[in-house]
Amino acid sequence: MAGQGPKQPSTQYHHHVAALAFPFGTHAGPLLSLVLRLAAAAPDTIFSFITTSKANSSLFSPTSKASAFLNVKTYDVPDGLPEGLVPSGHPEQAIGFFLKAAPANFRSAMKEAEADSGLKIGCLVTDAFFWFAGDIAEEMKLPWVPLWTAGPRSLLVHAATDLIRQRVLGTDEKTLEFLPGFSKLEVADLPEGVVSGNLESPISSLLHKMGQQLPKAAAVAINSLEEAEPDVVNELKSRFRKFLNVGPFNLTSPSPPLLKDDSGCLEWLDKHKPASVVYISFGSVVRPPPHELAAFAEALIESAFPFIWSFRGNPDDILPKGCDKSSLNGKLVSWAPQVQILEHAAVGVFVTHCGWNSTLESIVGGVPMIGRPFFGDQILNMRTVETVWGIGVGIEGGVLTKHGAIKALELILRGKAGNEMREKIKVLKNLAQSAVEGDGSSSKAFNCLVDIATNHEEV
Repeated sequence: MAGQGPKQPSTQYHHHVAALAFPFGTHAGPLLSLVLRLAAAAPDTIFSFITTSKANSSLFSPTSKASAFLNVKTYDVPDGLPEGLVPSGHPEQAIGFFLKAAPANFRSAMKEAEADSGLKIGCLVTDAFFWFAGDIAEEMKLPWVPLWTAGPRSLLVHAATDLIRQRVLGTDEKTLEFLPGFSKLEVADLPEGVVSGNLESPISSLLHKMGQQLPKAAAVAINSLEEAEPDVVNELKSRFRKFLNVGPFNLTSPSPPLLKDDSGCLEWLDKHKPASVVYISFGSVVRPPPHELAAFAEALIESAFPFIWSFRGNPDDILPKGCDKSSLNGKLVSWAPQVQILEHAAVGVFVTHCGWNSTLESIVGGVPMIGRPFFGDQILNMRTVETVWGIGVGIEGGVLTKHGAIKALELILRGKAGNEMREKIKVLKNLAQSAVEGDGSSSKAFNCLVDIATNHEEV
């Protein structure tokens, strides 16, 4: 376990914040994004960013903007895997081992950070998954600020799990009308582990404990905006001491200037009509099975809509036999500048797994969605997009077929419904932009968070 970054005399710093990051999936990035905003707003505060060496090295590459912050220092904790273990390949195994060792490992790293800086830690900012951080903060007599990196709707589900189980388990209840803002959603839309699947799995147990612990936090922060889900937000405000919507992060912490668009995606988009191109990306964690990808490829070929597909793997595996890639009306690329693509006027629809970050990026870009969710909060996000906001559709039957894909693409790119979705998403986009302006709701919430982190506000 080693601290990295330049040693600074502690006299220039008056406060010390420890940030504990969850090193799996896309969790650590949003927490770092928030820490960098706090570090810029509070230059007299030192931030110790603590996670595994693998996560730290990917976030703090020499060219990353994080490396330029002198008041952010990294500390590594072990991943908790027993020596000689042959991993099963299932992510829950690695998560389980990490979480078991995490409280002790984080305590050691925080002691090291205090010794290095000569400053006692005055606030704990963590991924909300770390329910045990509430106990650590209590022992150290510190304010605890967990960050929920997904949306408010899934957060309410985890905060209200006991109520949901009481109302639903052992009954034929199908609606969720007893939860504010959920009248258009059903029990079947809930993430696995709430009332279905293995309720005792490491992730299910973690989320359940988290929901019970969050009311102890000085404040719960979230990558969202109040105005997107007012009923849900008001309910969460009533459950937590403070509920701070400090997003969307893609507006508050914009990506650094594009280094290289090696595949020429943006230049290619410049040659297309407004709202005519399909952009496809299923995120970095899971992707649809090969037969679904092949069916979707056939849909693109048959419908002839221009497209950019950010594709992990070998496209030859899913293209029809004998298909000449040069004849495709689109681009298959291994990486795409997603934020810039979604903000380009030529893009008319985003085919997505409905992860929260992608959903927010689509809203900020003003692009309707076609959802093929896989796990966690993705189904809930997709149903919110479809039934609550009316800015997209789920793929028919929940899996990609040639017929279902063509139907959804035509609906949004050629149908009147697509124009209506674009108008609705424009409203959300404007709300998001207003929220992050100087006197907007997200800016005010962030200022409150700075006060808590730097001990300027009694908690």
